[in-house]
Amino acid sequence: MAIRVGHELHKRRKGRNIGVGLVLVAFVVIVFGLTVVKVTNGDPMQGFDHVTRPEMQPAEAAQ
Repeated sequence: MAIRVGHELHKRRKGRNIGVGLVLVAFVVIVFGLTVVKVTNGDPMQGFDHVTRPEMQPAEAAQ
């Protein structure tokens, strides 16, 4: 069985696949970096849980 020469279409497709892979890796790196910065920033992170939180009320309403 002889080794066949790759078709030009396969070369273009491989180039596109590498480009899409690099874009996906860059996206993952950006999301990971933002996550690390947000977690190490130390700000209190609270989710929206449909419950009134006293620390979110204005100062004059809390008295």
